[in-house]
Amino acid sequence: MTILIRRSELALPACNDHMFAKALASGADLVFLDLEDATPDALKEPSREKVITALTTMDWGNTVPAIRINGLDTRWCHDDIIEVVSRAGSHLHTIVVPKARTARDVWWVDVLLTQLEEKLGLTHRIRLEVLIEEVEGLANAEAIAVASSRIDALIFGVGDFSLSQGARVDTNFEPLGDYPGDFWHYARNKVLVAARIAGIDAIDAPFPDYGNLTGYERDARRSSLLGYTGKWAIHPNQVPIANAVYSPTPEEIALAERNIAAYREAEANGRGAVGVDGVLVDAAHIKMAQATLARATAIDPHHRADHAISARS
Repeated sequence: MTILIRRSELALPACNDHMFAKALASGADLVFLDLEDATPDALKEPSREKVITALTTMDWGNTVPAIRINGLDTRWCHDDIIEVVSRAGSHLHTIVVPKARTARDVWWVDVLLTQLEEKLGLTHRIRLEVLIEEVEGLANAEAIAVASSRIDALIFGVGDFSLSQGARVDTNFEPLGDYPGDFWHYARNKVLVAARIAGIDAIDAPFPDYGNLTGYERDARRSSLLGYTGKWAIHPNQVPIANAVYSPTPEEIALAERNIAAYREAEANGRGAVGVDGVLVDAAHIKMAQATLARATAIDPHHRADHAISARS
């Protein structure tokens, strides 16, 4: 199975074409041109032209090209998909679907894309990432996650979710009073579990206070411990932090290699579980180690050669 690398997903207003080149040079794994919340109503339709130009003329390098369409309950959604896919579909990898409330919302986008791909003769299937940012969407997260084989990730959208839940939070979506622990732990964990049921990635919410890089890193580390594989960025300065936090550390890689080597040696000697530095290592630990090394290799293909050398030495 191909491992997706979506450590950093940088949001960019579709109307701000003067910012496109800097975004593509940021090192983000994915950049999405946002036709929804970041683009004012009066600019939504003309901004589609900017999106099409960016997709078809700019060098995206290794960055995944994506857009966020407007919500299914708006007058812009249908034409967002029709116009962009019809004119730039061969250059578009991912569509971010906002405010999904039920599996049927995703089904509708899937069906429309299937029709367009067949009509246009596209040679690849456009992928989807789906935002869980309504209380109804959170309640239906498991069904939404498996609603289409196009879905690569669920995203926790804390901003609109705050409004939907009626939470008393500040502009950084943090509680306006004392609260024990992570204010959004339940929602984050439910989105993560739904994603894992579907075998897809979970992407953490944006952090609007882009000047507070320490706070961004704290949020990213918390979600990465849960199992999130990436986080939204709303400023290029947040991208390197996300790329670092959601990558296996050298210590994690070294431990994985050590555990695998010890377990294989025990296997060769007719034993199963083995102790490594006073800690039991069994088959479950080996699966975790293999997942760590597979992700490290997906991020840095050169690691495969390094691992092969260390395994032989």
